[in-house]
Amino acid sequence: MDLRELQAPLKERYREAPESARITLSARGDQSDVPIACSVDLGRAVYDAQAHVGVGGAGTAACSGDLLLGALAACAQITCQMVAASMGLSPRSISVKVDGDLDLRGTLGLDRDVTAGFTDIRVAFSVDCPDATDDQIRGLLERTERYCTVMRTLVAPPPIKVDWVRP
Repeated sequence: MDLRELQAPLKERYREAPESARITLSARGDQSDVPIACSVDLGRAVYDAQAHVGVGGAGTAACSGDLLLGALAACAQITCQMVAASMGLSPRSISVKVDGDLDLRGTLGLDRDVTAGFTDIRVAFSVDCPDATDDQIRGLLERTERYCTVMRTLVAPPPIKVDWVRP
């Protein structure tokens, strides 16, 4: 696959009409018949989600934390692959592992001093590209961090507007 050829018309369109590059992605969570689970509709796929086993979930589906870390892993993986292709690198393999730490006491409201979110997130890249120089690998990782949408969003979060609607 020639990534540059694939992206050339897109880049040209976005240069000529910058507003065409602005998109909105959506996800919708809908209630299930138990309070510890829901479905998440991304428009192209529906996923089952449930509370983590540490807060009462069954442990048979992804929890929201899994989904967040999975989104980061997927974005970092795809971004790194695309940047490598754009740089003309031919890695034998690229893999990304994401770990996140949280304290479930915050989620359960047991301690007001404990936040209900991740306190640390670690992203580890493994890039096997024997023909690449150290400078090329460093450039690959720098560009991946710069262009990974989910990573950038987590590093510099946008404001979140919350609306409560009663039908």
